[in-house]
Formats: sequence, C-alpha cells, structure tokens
Amino acid sequence: MTNEELIELLATATRVACTAITGAGQAALQASLDQARAIPPEFGWERKAAEHASFFNALADAAAGSHAVPVLNFGAAYVYDLMIGTGRAADGIVVNSRRRMLVHLRAGDADEAALEMEKHLRILRFMRRLATSPDRASA
Repeated sequence: MTNEELIELLATATRVACTAITGAGQAALQASLDQARAIPPEFGWERKAAEHASFFNALADAAAGSHAVPVLNFGAAYVYDLMIGTGRAADGIVVNSRRRMLVHLRAGDADEAALEMEKHLRILRFMRRLATSPDRASA
C-alpha cells in the first residue's frame, strides 16, 4: 500500500469514527489532545509524539465494533513515525489540526473532520520528506 492509499484509508476510517462518535468520544479526543499539550518539552519529542499519536487510538475507541478500528490503531503508529521524522516542528501543526477537527466534530460534520485529518496527514508526510531530503542533510 502506498502512503497516498494509506492516507485515504485513514481519512475514510476517521469519517466512520466521527459519524459514530458520542459526546464521551469527543471528550476522550479532547482529553488526548490536552494530555499531549501538557507534556513539557524537556520530556522529549518522542514522548509527546506518542501522546499525539494516541489520538488515533481514541478515534478507534469511538469506532468500536466497526471495520475502522484496526485501521485507526495502525494510524497511531503511522502518524507517530511521521511526527518523529518531522521533528518537534510538527507540534504546533498537530495541535492546530486536532483543534480544527474537534470543532468540526462538535458541529456534527464528520466529513469535514475527516477532511481535516486527511490534510493533516498529507502535511506531516510532506514535512517529513523535507526533513529527510538529501539536500537538507548536506546543508
């Protein structure tokens, strides 16, 4: 599976989860975001990235009983790898994207929430490519 196909699959799984999400599920997503934001920089980017990635596990919990669960659980590992490859510069981008996604969820717009996640993953993938490009390594 290509990265492009994976991102599309994760966006579809996100849409499924967002369609079924309850108020408790929204609260769990907000708590996941809050926990990631609360980790101080001195604890290391790896720990903060792992907490940011757990947002996908909260989405999987919201989609309990659907075929989206294993995809979303895999998404946590995928987004963690993207964030590690991108580095700490991803932190603000992740936080802002999660906030926008939660706004769409609270408005009851699962399609826009999924679109926000899809855009977010594409941006992280692009940033990782920039961070690991050969031109940058030689600079």
